[in-house]
Amino acid sequence: MRQRSEKTSMLGRELDILMGERQTLLQVVGASAALIASLDSRALPPAAVKSADLVATTINALPDETLREALVAVRAEIDQEDGRAVVSH
Repeated sequence: MRQRSEKTSMLGRELDILMGERQTLLQVVGASAALIASLDSRALPPAAVKSADLVATTINALPDETLREALVAVRAEIDQEDGRAVVSH
């Protein structure tokens, strides 16, 4: 019985670690989404366009709920008129 309790405790700690990492990743994605939405791709150096496109494509592939959670994690909102993201700290 004690071994089961130890395993349960270890799983609980691992879950806490994973949830913390998830929150950090949501913040990275939210900040990246806000940054990409605010960029003018015509003003980017050619070397940065490929990276910005990769980030944008990856973010666009996320489920809507995950993207919403990411935006909430950094307190960002997408302006419905022009699609730009605004982060309010």
